[in-house]
Amino acid sequence: MTNEGQPWVSSVVHKIRLQIAQDPSLNYEYMPVMGMTSFIQASLKLLFGKHNQVIVENRVGGVHTVGDNGAFQLGAQFLKIWHQDSQIVYIISSKKEPYGLVFQDIGFKVSEYSFWDSKKLCMDPNVLLNVVEQAPPGCIFVIGTVGDCKLTQSQWTRLMATMKKKQIFPFFDIPYQGLSTGDLEEDTRFLQYFVSQGFEFFCSQSLSKTFGIYDEGVGVLVVVALNNQLLLCVLSQLMTLTQALWLNPPGTGARIIASILCNPALHGEWKNSLKVLVEDVMLVKEKVKEKLRLLGTPGSWDHITDQKGPNSYLGLNSEQVEYLVKEKHIYIPKNGWINFTCINACNIDYITQSINEAVLSTKGSQ
Repeated sequence: MTNEGQPWVSSVVHKIRLQIAQDPSLNYEYMPVMGMTSFIQASLKLLFGKHNQVIVENRVGGVHTVGDNGAFQLGAQFLKIWHQDSQIVYIISSKKEPYGLVFQDIGFKVSEYSFWDSKKLCMDPNVLLNVVEQAPPGCIFVIGTVGDCKLTQSQWTRLMATMKKKQIFPFFDIPYQGLSTGDLEEDTRFLQYFVSQGFEFFCSQSLSKTFGIYDEGVGVLVVVALNNQLLLCVLSQLMTLTQALWLNPPGTGARIIASILCNPALHGEWKNSLKVLVEDVMLVKEKVKEKLRLLGTPGSWDHITDQKGPNSYLGLNSEQVEYLVKEKHIYIPKNGWINFTCINACNIDYITQSINEAVLSTKGSQ
């Protein structure tokens, strides 16, 4: 959100919207079932880099999906039919409601996990490693952005060795590439580890947030296979499933994104707008931390600025979150996960004072 409380929209999006509206060549024909080819190709290059081995070897493809959870809906339907080793899905707690319900509704057993250590107030890579080591063989593991975990090389090696030994299928979630660090490549660098180790995986690549086109929900279900033949087999099955789910995806959002990504000048302008947005988010976090310090709120609040991305844990316990919801009408999940882009000059004092009251008025500390 902007300081005025309105959805953030990249400046280049306005330019492209005007161009599309005035383009006489557009006939608004139905999209192909698999979606817009130029959009999918541009999205894959954005995710992996155009010279990545999976692109060079032609063993990565994608399906143009609808909305933020369309890729999960399509991927889950495929895995329900073709992944018979285990019907258990592990999903990070912050994504359990939107995506866990997708798997649950079609018959998977969903288990919740988190990187967040509520006692140490930090992302702990050992939590992830322990969950993977205790998970049953053949299960599906939904993994979000793990940049905050700061895994060492040996921890990455241990994680992937365990997943490969247990034949755990990774399903990655990239909800806002570029908004964690401001660097598009850095935000998805961890995918290269799995590519280099020969993993097959799915990835939900949601693009609406990073362009500010929330009313044009669009994304890609990315498929990485061992070779081109297997990739084509998977895409063929996904096409059949897509026909039952939405048949033809909407084109406007994909057309906007493809137009920007395929134009070097617009692409550069869009990347700069992301960097500015990330700087603004970090500034908001700094302000929240400083206001809590000035209020004398018990506890250390360094964890707020230590975390990357627009969404971060406040480090409150369930009783304190309940106080915010019931007494102050600040509606956040029980785990204290909050979107810092929704904090602005108009509400920051109310929010920080409410957090201070919650900490002081409830039993126990953070």
